[in-house]
Amino acid sequence: MKREEWTQRYREGRTGWDIGKSPLELEAFIATLPPAQCVLIPGCGRAHEVIAFRGAGHSVIAVDYAEGAVEAARRNLGDHAECVHLADFFDETALPAAAFDICYERTFLCAIPVDRRLDYVRRIEALLRPGGRLAGLFLYGAPEPDGPPFPLLEHEREALLGARFSLIESRSTGSDFKPLPEAHEFWEVWQMPGPS
Repeated sequence: MKREEWTQRYREGRTGWDIGKSPLELEAFIATLPPAQCVLIPGCGRAHEVIAFRGAGHSVIAVDYAEGAVEAARRNLGDHAECVHLADFFDETALPAAAFDICYERTFLCAIPVDRRLDYVRRIEALLRPGGRLAGLFLYGAPEPDGPPFPLLEHEREALLGARFSLIESRSTGSDFKPLPEAHEFWEVWQMPGPS
């Protein structure tokens, strides 16, 4: 979908993937983090998770390239609205390299075309500090040519992420959130190699 189509969806409230709050899995993950982490939320949508990270004392940059999403996020976040920026995650000049401890994923990877997945992984790798983590909810299911969403096949994740990250945690959420009938979400944490 084009930027204008995403903006229109947000302005019309056609955002069925938005559960209106931070997932429970994220709340549990935040409780395990060291203090003062620097967090990136790409494709942030309404950015509910900003409040959870900020409430625990972490700094957050949330980006979306759709004006409608950024407008909705800023309305949603009140005092935390300054965390949200209109930016293209794939623009190499938009975000500082090796600046983040955590990249939070939810519904961004499955929203981008399949042929951009490797670009996504390379950007995450460039943006995380050594030892940084990619954590969040990943959508798995049968291929969906008419998406978004575009679920991953479970066997694809090793080829996509395993060469660059170590899988620390993976478990089904058991969530009732079903963007597609046969799709399911997994909470996963992937870690970059640490400093040498």
